[in-house]
Amino acid sequence: MTDLDPKTLLAAYDNQLRPDLPNPVPPGVTLEEDGPLTRVHGLGRGGFLAYRDLAGLTGDRLDALIHRQRDHFAALGEPVEWKTYGHDEPADLPDRLRAAGFEPEDRETVLVGPVASLAATLPVPPDGVRLREVTDRADLDRIVVLESAVWNDDRGHLADMLERELSMGPEAITVLVAEEEATGRVVSSGWVRYIAGTRFASLWGGSTLPDWRRRGIYRALVTYRARLADARGYAFLQVDASEDSRPILERLGLVPVTTTTPYVYTP
Repeated sequence: MTDLDPKTLLAAYDNQLRPDLPNPVPPGVTLEEDGPLTRVHGLGRGGFLAYRDLAGLTGDRLDALIHRQRDHFAALGEPVEWKTYGHDEPADLPDRLRAAGFEPEDRETVLVGPVASLAATLPVPPDGVRLREVTDRADLDRIVVLESAVWNDDRGHLADMLERELSMGPEAITVLVAEEEATGRVVSSGWVRYIAGTRFASLWGGSTLPDWRRRGIYRALVTYRARLADARGYAFLQVDASEDSRPILERLGLVPVTTTTPYVYTP
């Protein structure tokens, strides 16, 4: 597949990456099926609901499926995320989720692009910053400090999640930090998941401290991870991008194929 037509890329995304399940499955993570949905427990903060499609469910049958997930996680006292996609059916799914108590978070753009062109470029961070692959818990905890500061939210679950994924070995995930050479302070971070059985690697993270933005760190992290994916034989990158990141990724050659909006139920 070399066609960068958005419809072709979206079809590949749907066929190869959905349902959006961890592969390989890290220790401590469990998967449960309920009709077309898969419930994911233990990956991050609360639960996650994944599906390829909703098997034509509409109306009362769809409401019943939504309510079962809400009630399941309410009984556990855990939040749960239902990740919707802009091209999915039925079109009234977001309305039904809101009616069941799920609240929308920020919409993101799903972008897909070729690895090879990005991998041909050397990652060049700004002066005074180095990129480093990390596996130690102390570094993961430093990523939590960064993420919590950027988003003004407790991101403590990230260290546990990344530690479990790293335990699967270097063919599952690579975690990077960008840090000040003088102080060692982490100013940005990102990770790449290598999705087994597909041609896709998936990019996550990329949060950067405000005083280090617009200096090329995000671009360098993307390029570095593209080179890692290329070395492992992956052909395409996929990113769920915020409005801040989307223009950068489009300039790097990634193509918008759809949007995604998380709907979260919190007991």
